[in-house]
This record gives sequence, structure tokens and C-alpha cells, in this order.
Amino acid sequence: MIDLTTITDQALQLAPVQRAELIESLLASFDSRRKSIDSKWANEAESRIDAFEQGKIDSVSADDVFDCIGRQE
Repeated sequence: MIDLTTITDQALQLAPVQRAELIESLLASFDSRRKSIDSKWANEAESRIDAFEQGKIDSVSADDVFDCIGRQE
């Protein structure tokens, strides 16, 4: 029988990046569509970066974004 406490204790000894990878793997095991969704988000992010680098879209400062969000609340 697998001891969840032992697994948890071992997982907590991993480096932060390794724990994040473990979490990602566990979450992905619940939903087979997750990899597809993650892939689509990665493609969208790359597309936006490319558009920015080509001057097709402008950037907005984080301060402006947070100010805008604050006004909506």
C-alpha cells in the first residue's frame, strides 16, 4: 500500500522547480485536455511576443494595467 504521508514528505524535499513540475503532472492527470490547452496558450503567448517584436502591437505598463483593474472594482 502506498503511504501518502511518505510521498508528501518526499515531495516537499524537492527543489521548488521540481515541485512545480510534479504539481503540473498531477494536475494534468485529471484532465487529458490540459496538454492541449497548455499548448494553445503557449502558441498564443508566442504569437503575441512575435507581434510585439514586429511592432504590430504596443505594450502597456503593469502600473497602467493595475490602475485600470483598480478602477473597475
